[in-house]
Amino acid sequence: MGNYVTTRLLGAGLVVLGVATAVFLLARVLPGDPTDVMLGETAATADREALARALGLDRPLAEQWLLYLERSIRLNLGTSLYSQRPVLELILERLPATLLLAVAALAAASCLALAFGTVAAARQGGPWDRGLIACSTLGLAMPNFWLGPLAILVFSYLLGWFPVGGIHGLGSVVLPALTLGTGLAALQARMVRNGLLEVLGLDYVRAARARGLEPTRILARHALPNALLPVFTVFGLQAGALLTGAVVTERIFSWPGVGQLTIEAILRRDYPVLQGCVLFISTIYVLTNLLIDLSYAWLDPRIRFAEKWA
Repeated sequence: MGNYVTTRLLGAGLVVLGVATAVFLLARVLPGDPTDVMLGETAATADREALARALGLDRPLAEQWLLYLERSIRLNLGTSLYSQRPVLELILERLPATLLLAVAALAAASCLALAFGTVAAARQGGPWDRGLIACSTLGLAMPNFWLGPLAILVFSYLLGWFPVGGIHGLGSVVLPALTLGTGLAALQARMVRNGLLEVLGLDYVRAARARGLEPTRILARHALPNALLPVFTVFGLQAGALLTGAVVTERIFSWPGVGQLTIEAILRRDYPVLQGCVLFISTIYVLTNLLIDLSYAWLDPRIRFAEKWA
């Protein structure tokens, strides 16, 4: 188990380092000059050069990169060129909104997927099963940038049930959560169905039927826990993506989360905020996947035994 954990930790660290380096380099090749954002395009050349020296933008690229990595390790992500506030403070300020949206979307998706996937597997080949396959295919095919405006048009403008955007009470989270949760539920439901169908054909399930156990008890106590291992992995990947901010959905609904902050940083050429947001997003995503890998090894003894005898 120790080698497994060490390998995963080293891999996670290399991924974060690679993403941080890529973001650092990409931010430097974007069109536009950050000094123009702070001083305006009509500023004097001497003022621009002085500001570039103060920000360290006149140093060699390798020196800027090393300084950026050293500050990032100390959680010093710099200061926003636009608002003159610490980047970490801006990210932590937006994080609660992203967490609220992520938890709501994951909760709605998981409840729907568990219910519909179990019913479809129990009635394989029937109307419920065929309906689930059709709905899940439709849910996977609908992109958020199309479903979000459609939800706003129907439920906000025509029916007036929910706010158009922003955070104005608990009703504001319904439309963005459903927009995000539709695709998540569609994928999870199909995995629940397929996992249950695979487990229901195993010997221990047939033995439970032979002992006269009720079908509901067989599903809940014997089949479902063993069928949820692949679903658990997908859930972790989805959680990692949502906890870092759903950029498209947050933009559509003007949701003040980390994803919206990233878009604002791109539009303003705010290098420190852009680098800080992407570094935060990649780190959270990698850590979430790392936890899922370790949890999967704990839940599935075959992984531990495979490493033991390798």
